[in-house]
Amino acid sequence: MEAQLQALKTEALEKIAAAANVKELNDVRVAYLGKKGPITDLLKSMGKLPAEERPKMGALVNVVREEVTTTLEERMVILEEEAINMKLQSETIDITLPGRPVRTGNPHPLTRVIEEIEDLFISMGYEIAEGPEVEKDYYNFEALNLPKGHPARDMQDSFYITEDILLRTHTSPVQARTMEAKGGEPIKIICPGKVYRRDNDDATHSHQFTQIEGLVIGEDIRMSDLKGTLSVFAKKMFGDDREIRLRPSFFPFTEPSVEMDISCFKCGGTGCNVCKKTGWIEILGAGMVHPNVLEMAGYDSKRLTGFAFGMGPERIAMLKYGVEDIRHFYTNDVRFLSQFQRTEV
Repeated sequence: MEAQLQALKTEALEKIAAAANVKELNDVRVAYLGKKGPITDLLKSMGKLPAEERPKMGALVNVVREEVTTTLEERMVILEEEAINMKLQSETIDITLPGRPVRTGNPHPLTRVIEEIEDLFISMGYEIAEGPEVEKDYYNFEALNLPKGHPARDMQDSFYITEDILLRTHTSPVQARTMEAKGGEPIKIICPGKVYRRDNDDATHSHQFTQIEGLVIGEDIRMSDLKGTLSVFAKKMFGDDREIRLRPSFFPFTEPSVEMDISCFKCGGTGCNVCKKTGWIEILGAGMVHPNVLEMAGYDSKRLTGFAFGMGPERIAMLKYGVEDIRHFYTNDVRFLSQFQRTEV
């Protein structure tokens, strides 16, 4: 029996050493140490031995079983580490391959134009002023020399919430509120924001659009100051070779009032489809602040003067980027917006 036990030990150790993976090693464990294994059978047959041999053989069987078990456990650790290493190698990610590019967003073309205009006027010493989009009739019209019943109100028909509350039709109420808050002090501001009018939507009109207005009030502010400011604006937005033209116009809140045209950036003034063969493109309206507007805000119109101007970023963006329909700015069509993909420098 002792010889049989030694033979089992040698055979088990050889198979443990020959096991190539965890599964094969488990099979060896079950074959030799399991309930039906030969070492377990030897323990069960101990009762057939003479009483004086049982302790010696029992101790020998236990030694063999412990040695096989220890060897098996050591081999199991080695095979498990090998299995993990093989799995890591097979699942290794090649980090030298280029990754998939992440699509980044872009500023909306209107946002680009607005920020470009803001940066220009901030560099000229202007401050940005904002106000509510739901406005009082007083600030939207009356404080701007447009009393109730004034015919010029028909040009800015808006969405009324009550008789005295409406969605603002321009950002001029911000000017009125700023003048009222300043209490007669000099002002140099631009007022960007969203405005609303009851226009029928088409290629050049929208019931909702953006506007940027400017206001300067101080001593000895003249029309020449306005012209110089607008000339700098035109050259910055459309090129250094742009020229401007001021034409007489009418706005209730400015006197005198002008419309500003720029020389066509496509044909240089010779005439083309962009400028409708005139050589000039209308850009914005402006003028000297009406004395009535100054007086209503608490300014001394005999001592202080000022100029104001208003422009539509949509129109500027349409000209700058060659957009033919204003509705493209509001439909969130990725095919349209992707044309303005920014370029990393």
